[in-house]
Amino acid sequence: MRLTDYTDYALRVLMHLGSHPGQTITIREIATVHGISHNHLSKIVYHLGQLGVLTTLRGRAGGIQLARPPEQIMLGDVIRLTEPDFQMVECFSERDNTCILAGRCKLRDLLAKATFAYLERLDQVPLSALLSPCSSIAKPHATAKRPARTVPRPARPVSARADGTRT
Repeated sequence: MRLTDYTDYALRVLMHLGSHPGQTITIREIATVHGISHNHLSKIVYHLGQLGVLTTLRGRAGGIQLARPPEQIMLGDVIRLTEPDFQMVECFSERDNTCILAGRCKLRDLLAKATFAYLERLDQVPLSALLSPCSSIAKPHATAKRPARTVPRPARPVSARADGTRT
């Protein structure tokens, strides 16, 4: 099973916000730190705001915050809200199933149980279990200061003037 980029980015947003408790963070800041498109993150943040996972503050001092404490945001819920479906194989769909093995194959039930167990496990994990202190979250790359030059500059060449004096 593979999560969509949408869910991956949603989880990154939540982890970033959870690592900065009480701070209002901009979408642009998160996009820069994680190297994600600002426009794409805006759609995700809007959706998470509609779902009540985030609060959004408009205006000059605006930004986003978690709507609830990280201990109350369960990963299973977030993944269910952001993934379009959990159809791991064609036979999960009653409408689009054309598999000739559908009536006698045991794969469907096995994968359905595995998906259920996967989500059930994530239902027990709060966002707070994934958080690191904000000092350990990567910052945008800054140009490192270079040490002062220690090699002396070469002396200027001495030239002679027409009258024989040096410059």
